Amino acid sequence: MFILDENQIPYSDPWLASYEERIKQLGSGDKRVAYFYENPDNSTFRYRVYNMIQVLQNSTNNISAAYFSNDDEENLAPVIELADVIVICRTRYTDKINRFISSAKAKDKKVLFDIDDLIFNTSYTHLILNTLDQDLSHPNLWDVWFAYASRLGETLKLCDGAITTNKFLADQISRFASKSTYVIPNFLNNEQMRVSNQIFQQKIKSGFRRDEKIYLGYFSGSPTHNKDFALISNALIHLFEKYSNIMLRIVGHLELKGGIKNYSSRIGFFPFQDFINLQHLIGQTEINLMPLQDNIFTNCKSELKFFEASIVGTLSVASPTFTYANAIRDGKTGYLSKSFEWFHKLDSIISSLDNYPEIAKASYDDVEEKYAWYNQVELIENTLFGKN
Repeated sequence: MFILDENQIPYSDPWLASYEERIKQLGSGDKRVAYFYENPDNSTFRYRVYNMIQVLQNSTNNISAAYFSNDDEENLAPVIELADVIVICRTRYTDKINRFISSAKAKDKKVLFDIDDLIFNTSYTHLILNTLDQDLSHPNLWDVWFAYASRLGETLKLCDGAITTNKFLADQISRFASKSTYVIPNFLNNEQMRVSNQIFQQKIKSGFRRDEKIYLGYFSGSPTHNKDFALISNALIHLFEKYSNIMLRIVGHLELKGGIKNYSSRIGFFPFQDFINLQHLIGQTEINLMPLQDNIFTNCKSELKFFEASIVGTLSVASPTFTYANAIRDGKTGYLSKSFEWFHKLDSIISSLDNYPEIAKASYDDVEEKYAWYNQVELIENTLFGKN
């Protein structure tokens, strides 16, 4: 395991602010962007709203931006008046959302819909639920998911265009809604970059100093990744059998099934982490595991698990889905593994850890260039306002 100097980092949500503060923030620029998201959280909201606002607030073109949510739905008229562009992020259709969008468009305000998953087209609901290992015999499951997807789809159709995380998903949106669709990838915010750079520099200064154990990490986040983890379960069993110093770190929710339960003494479970302390935990892990089933739903997923690992100098091994295959240069900035290759790929990496620093540095440089928040300004401005 990599040896780092610090452990738990004090954390509080950086996006907490009153309605009055956010209205004032929105009105402070010459160009103004209002984001709407149902309820701020530590996942989609952070990547698709908070991070975007952070970039825009640091623009040199006097752009202001702020978010609003369901708690503000009775006070959205001032938002419409102030904003030049409104971005509705992953929000389900309601009467109030319909009126919000319609009122904005009546005042010639551009309204865009931001979505980060293939969850707006009910044609794929069965595939999604199967991929997520849901109980398909439960009748309420179908009611909930068909309603969820159709309501997102209806909100999308109300908007002038869409923004998403990668080209594969953008093509799905365009076919579904016949909308102009733009790609702004997920990226690392200022807080992540700051703590991650500290972790990476510790590794550089120590020469990537480690103890005798080798940690593999699976950062699942939710209990819907059981089938993804099953892709690597047998490979992990073989690694446990071959190497006595191999340990597995699982962050989030995951149900162990089959023979891997026999190695529970070498598996550590950690609860869901805030996005700052997650970087520290990833940084203590040698190899980040990113298995994914290969279907239209998983090919729409973003590369965030890759860049969150690379920016702290941790190597990733991923299934070659659309986004991972485009983000990772196999053997140069990480590794791609087909479903039948996992044991041999991991065995090769473990047996050649002397090459680790070179690949980690190349991956860090690549990710900083492509996914650091300060390198997204032009793309976000051009997407929202058009090229000057």
